[in-house]
Amino acid sequence: MDSSVWYLENIDAQGIFCPKKLTSGSTGHHHTTFAKGEYIFKQQESADKIYYITSGRVKIGTAGEGEKSVTKSILNSGEIFGEKALVGQTTRRDYAMALEKTDVCIINKDEMSTLFKDHNPLYIFILKLIGSRALKIEKRLESLVFKDSRSRIIEFLVDLNSEKGQRVGYEWVVRNFITHQEIANLTATSRQTVTTVLNELKSKNLLTFNRKRLLIRDLELLSKELAAV
Repeated sequence: MDSSVWYLENIDAQGIFCPKKLTSGSTGHHHTTFAKGEYIFKQQESADKIYYITSGRVKIGTAGEGEKSVTKSILNSGEIFGEKALVGQTTRRDYAMALEKTDVCIINKDEMSTLFKDHNPLYIFILKLIGSRALKIEKRLESLVFKDSRSRIIEFLVDLNSEKGQRVGYEWVVRNFITHQEIANLTATSRQTVTTVLNELKSKNLLTFNRKRLLIRDLELLSKELAAV
């Protein structure tokens, strides 16, 4: 099950992070809208807030020297980020950028202690979130070292389906499918390579795709493509 939707069956994350009567006073909650391309936070800024996406998409990345930048994840509505502030991070090592008009609810780090006392499942969820994202980064590093571009792209599709896919009969659908360039950024490949691999898999009738969704027609055969490379 996708860790990003685990809360749906256990806690009302939106009700906790975004109560109907939002205030920016002593409760530590407030709501902000970011335009496409706007930074939610930048590297080296103080890590003192946690964020919940109510609508839109957010890219988490790290910028290096010059124009170099690494995309670590792309998050959708219902997901939380900035959680490293809860485990001792004092300044941001990553940046967060809105990929489209995005609404987020923001809560101060200190307020989270109170929420943990009142909502024990929230504490468990945050631990799961931190652990699962650490494992995902570790797996991604291993793929970069040991697997070729085609393998990384297919593995990404299989993992994406595992995290966000919904079964529809014998098929699986992933809604809000990301762009070829975003897949390239997440798999350390090129946009052209992503397009080539996706079209190859489409020609084998393993999947179809457009800007809004990915439809995996045969997950078992797609997984075998990964095993065969």
